[in-house]
Amino acid sequence: MTEANQAEQPQSEPTRKRPKPGERRLQILQTMAGMLEEGSAERITTAALAAKLQVSEAALYRHFASKAQMFEGLLEFIEQTIFGLINQIDAGSDRPGAKARAMVMMLLNFAEKNPGMTRVLVGDAIVFEHVRLQQRVNQLIDRAQASIRQSLKLAQASGQTTMEPSLLASLAMGFVLGRWLQFAKTNFTEKPTQSAAEIVAAMLPA
Repeated sequence: MTEANQAEQPQSEPTRKRPKPGERRLQILQTMAGMLEEGSAERITTAALAAKLQVSEAALYRHFASKAQMFEGLLEFIEQTIFGLINQIDAGSDRPGAKARAMVMMLLNFAEKNPGMTRVLVGDAIVFEHVRLQQRVNQLIDRAQASIRQSLKLAQASGQTTMEPSLLASLAMGFVLGRWLQFAKTNFTEKPTQSAAEIVAAMLPA
């Protein structure tokens, strides 16, 4: 092809890059978590979420059938992260009491690193949403407490503590929930991990 012919060839229009499958879904969840982190007491609407993403509400519903499903997506991330970390702690070589302590501190650290998701865990963000979301949060909390209780049972069996594991696990989870709630209610100024290590050390066996 001659230079003249090359010059006559039309310039191709730059194609707009489309998100890969799953990317838009993840972007929606990340944006939603970011809006929750802003600490606004107002209920997040799909209109506000769409405006933040600069897409139409219809575009949101191509990825999620409802706003409840968006919150379920956030809860799925929370569950995968928390229980993945619990499994790592459980698989470690620490003594059972130390594992229980590590689980409690992990739950506090997770909230501190994910402020918006803390509002989901304490129920603030889902108070006006479908009841199944709160039920799922309750199940998550129960599972986390059960993991702590199991480590404390092993600690009791090995002579690390004589206290009832169920009572200790309930006390520990109550402390976690209190710190989560304080973090959310103070607009994320009171950090969940503040002096937590000393309190957990006094509460649970090593």
